[in-house]
Amino acid sequence: MRSEPQPSLVRGIGRWSLVALVLNSIIGSGVFGLPSLIAGLVGGAAPLAYLAAAAGMGVIMACFAEVASRFRAAGGPYLYAHAAFGRFAGIEIAWLTWLARLTAAAGNANLFVIYLAEFWPRASNLAPRLVVLTLLVGFLAAVNYRGVRAGAHLSDFFAAAKLLPLAAFVAKGVFFVDWRNLVASSPADGGAWLQAILLLVFAFGGFEGALIPMSEAKDPRRDAPFALFVALAATTLVYTLAQVVVSGVLAAPERSDRPLAVAARQFLGPPGAALIAAGALVSVYGLLSSMALYTPRLTFALAERGDFPPLFAAIHSRYRTPHFSILIYSLLVWALAASGSFHWNVTLSAAARLFTYAATCAALVRLRRQKPAEAVFRLPAGDLLALLGIAFSFTLVSRMGRGDLAIIAVTIVIALVNWLWARSGVRGQGPGVGGKEEG
Repeated sequence: MRSEPQPSLVRGIGRWSLVALVLNSIIGSGVFGLPSLIAGLVGGAAPLAYLAAAAGMGVIMACFAEVASRFRAAGGPYLYAHAAFGRFAGIEIAWLTWLARLTAAAGNANLFVIYLAEFWPRASNLAPRLVVLTLLVGFLAAVNYRGVRAGAHLSDFFAAAKLLPLAAFVAKGVFFVDWRNLVASSPADGGAWLQAILLLVFAFGGFEGALIPMSEAKDPRRDAPFALFVALAATTLVYTLAQVVVSGVLAAPERSDRPLAVAARQFLGPPGAALIAAGALVSVYGLLSSMALYTPRLTFALAERGDFPPLFAAIHSRYRTPHFSILIYSLLVWALAASGSFHWNVTLSAAARLFTYAATCAALVRLRRQKPAEAVFRLPAGDLLALLGIAFSFTLVSRMGRGDLAIIAVTIVIALVNWLWARSGVRGQGPGVGGKEEG
């Protein structure tokens, strides 16, 4: 008796949907809060800090672009480490990636409630807060449970919705800029500049998560590099111009915890401030929508290769989505958001992702020697840029606090236990490289 064929995932993410997914993964809450912090560190030269951070993150993203152009399967950084360095490295990076994504989603869910309290003060109380978090996470779980196209369309919507108020803010605000507030140099010392760039590196991060669901992208090997570079250019433009307006309009931007809203009030009045506050809510929820789409595909990829319990690789017979992975992801995000704070979750996320950056840069060097002809996109001076990316990442790791590094260490130990469990069973499949789906 012949067994029924197993359902497969749908390749429903097109090129521009992938661009939207990467944009949604980067632009979240940072653009609404960081301008005051950066201005406080380097003064009127703050826009230059954005350009410096974009250059550093551009090196990392370029390495990701070449490595991603080799694969058609799901997994992102886990897949790259697995292919380059073997199963143990892949599982370690997978756990760090999962930690980074779960805590980032939980932190932004916390931040959504904080912003919502501007319109509904009771939202910060315990019972309303739990209700809001349940609705936030539950709606995204339902959308992504029912199909990747629905999740991709929702991500497309939020990518456009979050950019519109920012574009309006920049287009109107640039006419009110006092250019005397902006300078080409700053009396700030090197430590202040490094701290500013570190903050902005975290703001530019998150793109790596959008590379996880490539088994549902239409042409991932060509579209992933395109999406990364377009998103980097767009994000750099938005972040830098927003800082120009804030620094140029406000006499003391460092004194505000809501710099864009305060600046908008100067030239658009109270409706402008409300528009920016609403834009912050949309931006944060857009980031949550993108993470709800791609993060469950990480545990799906792990299970598909025998590195996680098989249930995580289950595909819904009707909707053709990794429904169990989606449900587990949603429950964990809700639990982290309900029990933790914005600062705690985001700090952990920032610390964990640096290891994935270094690992992918190292994978570029290794994969060039293992399979030199597999990459669709070839990065000029790739080996040199990979080494720069590794040095850049570990410089930032050295700035992490002891508590953050302790949790990273615990995660590494858990991943070790996971690896011991996986190698004791049936050997998992190799990652999909080149034109192959898997194996």
